[in-house]
Amino acid sequence: MRVMLGTNILISAFVFKSKKMKELIHKLSKKHEIIICSYTIEELKELIQTKFKVSQRDLDEFLEHFPFDLVYSPTSVENKLFEIRDKDDYIILHTAIIEDVDIFITGDKDFDDVNLDKPKIMNSTEFLEKYC
Repeated sequence: MRVMLGTNILISAFVFKSKKMKELIHKLSKKHEIIICSYTIEELKELIQTKFKVSQRDLDEFLEHFPFDLVYSPTSVENKLFEIRDKDDYIILHTAIIEDVDIFITGDKDFDDVNLDKPKIMNSTEFLEKYC
């Protein structure tokens, strides 16, 4: 399956080095195709620099060894495919749809109210319980 990761999942894996995230990434890399969109990478860079005060060099090293395929996020979208509370999150999920992602893993509660058939929106615990 094609599985896209949200920014907060990457932060948990990189900044907090969560055991659960290590397990998730390991299992994803063995059985699935991990997708990250360009918007998420840019958001991650900004948060790392402003909120977490982690060096860009450390992030670059993390991403160099992270097993993922990068997909491009359009900078603007004319036709709305769904409604979401946080307009900044729209582009991430829109990218998942146009890239034919099967599952989007996030911890962001703003995605909870979005009702889509595909991609299925899950948190890391739900994914691990159902697919691993």
